[in-house]
Amino acid sequence: MDVTLVVDALSPQLSGIGRYTWELCRRVPDQPAVGRVGFFYNGAFVEDPASLLRNRSRRRRKRLPRWLRRRLVQRRLRSDLVHGPNYFLPAEAETGVITIHDLSVFRYPETHPPERVKAFERQFESSVGRATHIITDSETIRREIIADLGLRASTITAIGLGVGSEYRRRRFEEIEPALAPLGLKPGEYALCVSTLEPRKKIAELLRAWRELPRGLRNATPLVLAGAKGWLNDQLHDEISKAASEGWLKHLGFVPESQLLALYAGARLFAYPSIYEGFGLPPIEAMASGVPVLVSDRSCLPEVCGDAAAYVNPDDQTAFTWTIHQCLVDEQWRREAVARGLDRAAGFTWDRCVSETVAVYARGSAQ
Repeated sequence: MDVTLVVDALSPQLSGIGRYTWELCRRVPDQPAVGRVGFFYNGAFVEDPASLLRNRSRRRRKRLPRWLRRRLVQRRLRSDLVHGPNYFLPAEAETGVITIHDLSVFRYPETHPPERVKAFERQFESSVGRATHIITDSETIRREIIADLGLRASTITAIGLGVGSEYRRRRFEEIEPALAPLGLKPGEYALCVSTLEPRKKIAELLRAWRELPRGLRNATPLVLAGAKGWLNDQLHDEISKAASEGWLKHLGFVPESQLLALYAGARLFAYPSIYEGFGLPPIEAMASGVPVLVSDRSCLPEVCGDAAAYVNPDDQTAFTWTIHQCLVDEQWRREAVARGLDRAAGFTWDRCVSETVAVYARGSAQ
């Protein structure tokens, strides 16, 4: 079985979908059932997808007429099992497998830029119509797709994401050199890794943190790491104000080499998003030996199980109280770390990819 992976999600600043795509690129070629693997980026094949992690524009184009390039691409995509890991199939692909990570564009359109919603709508219906099978990251999203899109349950499979072995518990002396340039000390800060967009509820997290007792708040500042996002001008104002008060540090996008230390050194990991397809950061935090607090919405209870504390991020009083308990209740913290390590151990990229290739085999047989 020859496979083409659509790798448009790869970039120097990997999102969760980008990480998923990259793990497929790394591992699908090693699967016994897979023969040749091609990587399709922005309308053309690329030889080395790793080059996209260094520079999005690095792509070698063949000096052929446009019509001939298109014909060759169509022929290749017609013969391969095509997988679109980022919702869509290329226009040139007649059929294939797609991964739908969530339905936030349809369920929460107000939390996305209008142009993003319009572009999504144009491509999504066509891709779903051509898909022989759909993969989701969780059973929660699988059920939403069945209910919202009216698709047959047998054509949709939930396959959880994975966490790499590089996310692990680390000794404080091991991570101190990476944290020192950021002005952080192991065990003396809390962490949130998230794109700054409305459904992530970062503004609510800041307001809840502000209401902590001053001594605890100052002793355990909140660190925000992640991409800039969208629709967040007011949030950036709140971030600037909190940073000026000394209890918030906003790092923006952080490379993985530094992110590993940030996870492992955190006293608490907070993730109050109200809608997720999987929620990879909480599992990465659990694998790093850190207690986790998440929203009680969407698929997060499914993914995190009994290993996390849960909160309604719209209830500020309860949110602040739960943060306080997560920071000071040592018995809960020890138990949460142990449960989190067990929970995270069940999510591996090897399992994710092998189950994905099994879906390929079913799709290619249809």
